[in-house]
Amino acid sequence: MQNKNDRLKEQILRSSGVDPRKCMRCGKCSGTCPSYDEMEYHPHQFVYMVENGDIETLMKSQSIYKCLSCFACVDRCPRSVEPAKIIEAVRLAVIRQQNGDRMTTNDIPSKLDPDMPQQALMSALRKYSK
Repeated sequence: MQNKNDRLKEQILRSSGVDPRKCMRCGKCSGTCPSYDEMEYHPHQFVYMVENGDIETLMKSQSIYKCLSCFACVDRCPRSVEPAKIIEAVRLAVIRQQNGDRMTTNDIPSKLDPDMPQQALMSALRKYSK
């Protein structure tokens, strides 16, 4: 039976689609990050911590909310590791742990807005119904 950290790691790797083992820890992602000074953990550290299964520490960190999702780290990575996708997956894991990510088809009528594109609603339904 897997422990909690192994399950969280598997969930994050599956939802991000990133292979952290490709990271060679060059730090180019962190050197490019516009939020570097504001973050407790930096993009290359996120990748390393996920690889080592230190997920709960990341989930408690404010660094996941300091990330601007600008994908500068993704552009700079010579190995296409995509740290921003890992950070986004950790954020999603926090939401899921708080049970704030459930949406059913019965929720749709209350969410309808004439200015909202239909794609946004369908995207939310797909993302939050898992």
